[in-house]
Amino acid sequence: MVSNMTMTNDNNDTDQARENDVPFGFRDVPADEKAGMVSEVFASVASKYDLMNDLMSLGIHRAWKSAMIDWLSPQPNQTLVDVGGGTGDITFRWRERGGGPVRVIDYSHEMLSVGRDRALDKGYLDNIEWSVGNAEQLPLPDSSVDVYASAFCLRNVARLDRALSEAKRVLKPGGRFLCLEFSHMLIRPLEDIYDAWSFKALPALGEQIAGDRESYIYLAESIRRFPDQKTYAGMIADAGLEQVKVRNLSGGIAALHSAWRI
Repeated sequence: MVSNMTMTNDNNDTDQARENDVPFGFRDVPADEKAGMVSEVFASVASKYDLMNDLMSLGIHRAWKSAMIDWLSPQPNQTLVDVGGGTGDITFRWRERGGGPVRVIDYSHEMLSVGRDRALDKGYLDNIEWSVGNAEQLPLPDSSVDVYASAFCLRNVARLDRALSEAKRVLKPGGRFLCLEFSHMLIRPLEDIYDAWSFKALPALGEQIAGDRESYIYLAESIRRFPDQKTYAGMIADAGLEQVKVRNLSGGIAALHSAWRI
């Protein structure tokens, strides 16, 4: 009898562990371990992150980010939180277009270090604050920012629903949510080409340019595990944000999801 009880408890423990697993690329890992694993990925690629973005997207990510800023239409009286914005791409565009103060929050010290160095090079000495933080538990008061923006970050969090709830929490009533993320291609005949680029070319580039093949395998896999456009829009609505809209970019390779806190 004791032996049978022990076996049952072991099975329950295993089932509980599986329930707490979350995606890390194509494999599942314990939720409380994912943040550290993702941090290691970005610590490895930080110094070559912007160069690799150009190579990975053939430079198209710049147009996607410009489209994001166009839709945000920055105003000088608006405050922005740039979640996962370590190297500063969205923040600098926001400031260049006349947006107000920014709080950049990223889980990776190394990515933030790159962003700070770039800010100094560009002469941005004021109105940008750089903070280490987790998208699932932002170091911000309730209802404290006008705009929540995130580019290519949220697919890396352990619990996307918690990150979206945090977005609602920190936004002021009337505040704007806008997320740019890789998504699911809508042009079926190009899927094989896209897969070959993602799973063969990108890891090879990562190995050659950044000296890290495995991190770029993870990044390609994480894109495939992220919810499709419709599913993600539903999750944003479930978090309590309203007026959810989607704009597909480059045939769905990336997508912008917009919403408001009412």
